[in-house]
Amino acid sequence: MGTVLGAMRNVRWHELRHAYGSASQVPGVLSRIAWGDAPTSDEALGDLERWIGTPPVFDSTAATVPFLWELAVTDTVRDRAGVLDLLATILAAGNAGHPAWARAAHDAVAAGRATAARLAAAPGAPGAGAGAPPPAPAVRTAALRLLAAIDRHACPACTT
Repeated sequence: MGTVLGAMRNVRWHELRHAYGSASQVPGVLSRIAWGDAPTSDEALGDLERWIGTPPVFDSTAATVPFLWELAVTDTVRDRAGVLDLLATILAAGNAGHPAWARAAHDAVAAGRATAARLAAAPGAPGAGAGAPPPAPAVRTAALRLLAAIDRHACPACTT
């Protein structure tokens, strides 16, 4: 797996669930997002959104979010803007039957706020990341949307 997504092996995916069952397939899907060609990556991102991000969220969602943040900052990922949009979808989703899952997922998204701010910063602006190439305009736009969503986030699971 290399250094990108290397920590996935530390998660007990088989003990977690997503919308269609065991989350044991999540590492493979994350890997396809990271290294797949455009059609493979797009399909994997769509699968992941249906599994963990479409209301409701699941216990696997919070475990997946740190890896989504990792993919969002990896220049070789084909659809970094799509990854950021998935993070925004997760932040907007809930689970009335399991509010703790929703809160954990939302907290995991909010924990990456500094990363979103760095991706949203205009090239050359303070905090934009010295020496790093500027993110593509689509990434910057998606990061700005996600930042706004994080900053205005309020839901029953997170306000109690």
